Amino acid sequence: MANWKPDRKYIPIFVTICLFFLMFLAGSLRYNGFFSLQVFMNLLIDNAFLLIVATGMTFVILSGGIDLSVGSVVALTTMLSASLVTEAGWPPYVVIPLVLACGTLFGWLMGAIIHHFDIQPFIVTLAGMFLARGLCYVISIDTITINDPFYTTMALAKIRLPGGAFISVSVVIALAVVLLAVYLAHYTRFGRNTYAIGGNPTSAMLMGLPVGRTKMLVYAFSGFCSSLGGVVFTFYMLSGYGLHAVGLELDAIAAVVIGGTLLTGGSGYVIGTLFGVLIHGVIQTIITFEGTLSSWWTKMVIGMLLFLFILLQRLFTAQTSRNQPM
Repeated sequence: MANWKPDRKYIPIFVTICLFFLMFLAGSLRYNGFFSLQVFMNLLIDNAFLLIVATGMTFVILSGGIDLSVGSVVALTTMLSASLVTEAGWPPYVVIPLVLACGTLFGWLMGAIIHHFDIQPFIVTLAGMFLARGLCYVISIDTITINDPFYTTMALAKIRLPGGAFISVSVVIALAVVLLAVYLAHYTRFGRNTYAIGGNPTSAMLMGLPVGRTKMLVYAFSGFCSSLGGVVFTFYMLSGYGLHAVGLELDAIAAVVIGGTLLTGGSGYVIGTLFGVLIHGVIQTIITFEGTLSSWWTKMVIGMLLFLFILLQRLFTAQTSRNQPM
């Protein structure tokens, strides 16, 4: 027992979890009313859509890729939903499955292009980002308000918790996605293949793993999460607009990296991404309680944390490579 040492692969997620609790404790000591169950739940309520999108991004980064289109797909989902529900009069039970299918197909197509044409994910998803954002303005250059009773009910619904706190339906959806992602990552062949491809794609191919199919499924899952995040964002905003979710892809990437997932792929955990999103939310909450700081401080603090975690990853991978036998 005296020689026991923690597994190095758990160090990044351990640092992330400790950082979140330290930041939440610091806010609780400084501001009255900060330490409460409702404030904690508000972190999830305000960032449910980001958590869903970042969960899909986790799989992409685990596979060694990147997806810059997620924010634009969220915006496109809000525009499609708003235009079909408000202007075309389609019922929500038709619109929601349709936009989810469109997002999944969009991600699958990008994955197919990346695999079959051997193009860098950065370039393909950058093109997808411009395409999805441009399609928003083809639909309309103005905001489309949603007044459908189903959407307003979902936006206003509260699920009561013991102690008087509450959460929204969006939080339930986001946590369900996280649980599904944990199951996929650790208890399915798809998850094991994703880790293997991110760790060493050449070895994965030599082992006979379905590299191409797995990549397409990873981007399809990311597209599904982006469109589902768009549906949740529509509940949150009750509108569709081409400028919705601008920069969301960067927030999602930051949450995944701060959550301990290596940018080079092959190592990371969905639970880490959950805490990465919570850190993003607690920074926003501290700024709100302070009252004198600009919202841009969120971006600056996230940027500093991103630098620190990338440095931590670099030190972690360098130490790991030195310890490997020649």
